[in-house]
Amino acid sequence: MNKITIYPQNVCSRQIDVEYEDGIIQKVTFIGGCQGNTRGVAALLVGRKIDEVIPILEGISCRGSRTGTTSCPDQLAKGLKQIA
Repeated sequence: MNKITIYPQNVCSRQIDVEYEDGIIQKVTFIGGCQGNTRGVAALLVGRKIDEVIPILEGISCRGSRTGTTSCPDQLAKGLKQIA
């Protein structure tokens, strides 16, 4: 099992931990952020291919973010690109 820790920028989440094996997401844990939303996103990603979820999450913006141009899912996509 492999693990990546992502430190998101300009969003409420402070950290995102992703466990994966053979390009398949096994577990996603958000530290901070909107608990209901981040738990929902995490649950939907388990069992999916990393390269499949990147285009789905990429570019999503959050009105609550400091810049309005990113979100926790967008930051997750940016981090996953490092291992895709």
